[in-house]
Amino acid sequence: MLEARVYVIMKPGVLDPQGKAVKSALDSLGFEGLKDVRVGKYFAIKLDDISKEKAMERLKGMCEKLLANPVIEDYKIEILDIKS
Repeated sequence: MLEARVYVIMKPGVLDPQGKAVKSALDSLGFEGLKDVRVGKYFAIKLDDISKEKAMERLKGMCEKLLANPVIEDYKIEILDIKS
């Protein structure tokens, strides 16, 4: 079995109002020196036994069609071998 970790975050230059709100809250709690905070999404996806190459192809399709908005978001995929 394979497990994929998919990280989605706004592209550089795209406004991130949630990130700004979190940064502001952290500043007000005394966590100084933060230059920027970006908020993203994390997906843990388990896949049946297929090759890593085929899994990567499927996962990219998932990101392009649903998990990420490729116009404003970047994504990163990690694939791990796990015991069932």
